[in-house]
Amino acid sequence: MPTLVVEDLHVNVEGKPILRGVDLELERGQVHALMGRNGSGKSTLALALAGHPNYQVTRGRALLDGVDLLALTPFHRARQGLFLAMQHPPEVEGVSLREFLRLACSERGQGFCEFHKHYPSAVAKLAMEGLDSRGLNVGFSGGEKKRSELLQLYLLRPKVALLDEPDSGVDVDALRLIAGAIRDLAQSGTAVLIITHYPRILDHVPPQSVFVLEDGRVAERGGYELAHRIAEEGFEEVLR
Repeated sequence: MPTLVVEDLHVNVEGKPILRGVDLELERGQVHALMGRNGSGKSTLALALAGHPNYQVTRGRALLDGVDLLALTPFHRARQGLFLAMQHPPEVEGVSLREFLRLACSERGQGFCEFHKHYPSAVAKLAMEGLDSRGLNVGFSGGEKKRSELLQLYLLRPKVALLDEPDSGVDVDALRLIAGAIRDLAQSGTAVLIITHYPRILDHVPPQSVFVLEDGRVAERGGYELAHRIAEEGFEEVLR
């Protein structure tokens, strides 16, 4: 049974319809990809599912393990097991990344000793040594912010992870680190949705399913081979 089910989702932003009936399902322990041209609605879908107040759901439903996500506040969507790794995560002064993660893991029922048992290896895996004592994302490069988001995911282990362009602004080495964390996350049981324009990250983390958004709907779906077709032929040819 799918962990996340989205059915006929319609979303308006500032009164303008952006999503016009999105249908997709994410399976537990699998990597999925959401691709599409600029303006197709990829980030809108992620932000609407997370509960951003500027994204108004006008029709449809979204179920996380059978629970109606749209009836919950953003806080309770996160508590239910939904995580959004943002394209441009904000900087939070006065709160170190380490302390933020300790408190977040505590909220998820992870004890002090358990946190300190897993924390060092997670920091090492994402090469965040020396950055975790700094303010959350403060002064981080684009790639460091992406690794910070993945570190949070790696420790929190949500049911569903929506990754909004985890490959943007990162170099080849950082991409490999991020891809490795995503693979481990899926193997631990998380349903992962990678939102991306380009298939380069998918070469490191082959998805079980690929959804292509166009004009606010899923216009094409397939497996890993669909991402390769997009790389070779472009969106216009694939969606013709």
